[in-house]
Amino acid sequence: MLARRFLWIIAIIIMLVIAAAVTYRLAGDRLIRAALTPSVAFEAPAGGVPDYALPANWAARPDLPKDPARWAPQGYAAAPRPGVAVFYVLPTGVFDRNHWNARLDDAEVNTRLDMFLRFQASIFNGVAAVWAPRYRQATFGSFLTDKPEAQRALDLAYGDVLAAFDAFVAAQPADRPIILAGHSQGSLHLLRLLKERVAGQPLARRIIAVYAAGWPISLTADLPALGVPACADADQTGCILGWQSFARPADYSSVRETFDRSTGLTGAPRRGTAILCTNPLSGSNARTAVPASANLGSLLPDADFQGGTLIAKGIGAQCLASGITDIGDPPGGYAAYVLPGNNYHVYDYPLFWANLRADVERRVSTFGAPVATHASVD
Repeated sequence: MLARRFLWIIAIIIMLVIAAAVTYRLAGDRLIRAALTPSVAFEAPAGGVPDYALPANWAARPDLPKDPARWAPQGYAAAPRPGVAVFYVLPTGVFDRNHWNARLDDAEVNTRLDMFLRFQASIFNGVAAVWAPRYRQATFGSFLTDKPEAQRALDLAYGDVLAAFDAFVAAQPADRPIILAGHSQGSLHLLRLLKERVAGQPLARRIIAVYAAGWPISLTADLPALGVPACADADQTGCILGWQSFARPADYSSVRETFDRSTGLTGAPRRGTAILCTNPLSGSNARTAVPASANLGSLLPDADFQGGTLIAKGIGAQCLASGITDIGDPPGGYAAYVLPGNNYHVYDYPLFWANLRADVERRVSTFGAPVATHASVD
């Protein structure tokens, strides 16, 4: 009797797990929206726009005693005196339903941002000094609703990014080459920054490249407003790269639906327009599949996400007509934080870590900026 009861309990648990999995697959987006969209009134965090003359308001910058962006996997190292500077805008690290924007002193959020610096911004540290501001970023739920509070949250976050960028530029020698980079929400703010602070300005001549991963960019409704073309090949400079990583079977419909409802930076509707896709393994926007054998090293995080190991030749990539980057079947080791639709958004940089690092170094060299030597991975 006890054994039979135990088997019934196991059967019920299995059925619940299956039901939960099916529900998530069929209604994952709706469940996430309900769980993460704030239901409170909009209220800006206390303190106003941070003073970016203070090192404490930066998550990464060359004079910080501890800087996660200077971490590198075995076989690589940060350059001690880089001649290039990168302004890196961090992705969303706040999931609080009780606020629309993060507080700068939120320890939990800052721990996540440090993780992003290690696994994303570290690709730049072989040739560039990384500057990444802490900003009152919009909560994840701001991207899941059309409420006016969401746009207010994004505008507030952008105001901080803009102030940080002005401080960053002011801190650089007038002739220092610059890289602009970001991910997800960071890329969204970076695109607006390009339009408002870089396009048509003398500063644009100092831009080596723009890495705007994890955010859809319309080739006709956004790109003309940015002042930089899409990177057509791996040696081009003064151009922009963008990609969004999906495994098979990919369901891009929810992202595309949101994209199609929006207006581009040119003022034209994005509906039906083509999306920028740069293959992060080749640095080209060609749709030719690049095999896993060309992957110099995907960064596989440790269990605690405090470090990671490079695994070569494991993941290929191809730009599809939809604008997404197809990485093939779901790769092993990256199950945590995968979004509905086999969206490997969190891993847009780590999946291609070594190739992206080589891409940065190649474009810096082509631009004519100094490249620091570093160890290589066998």
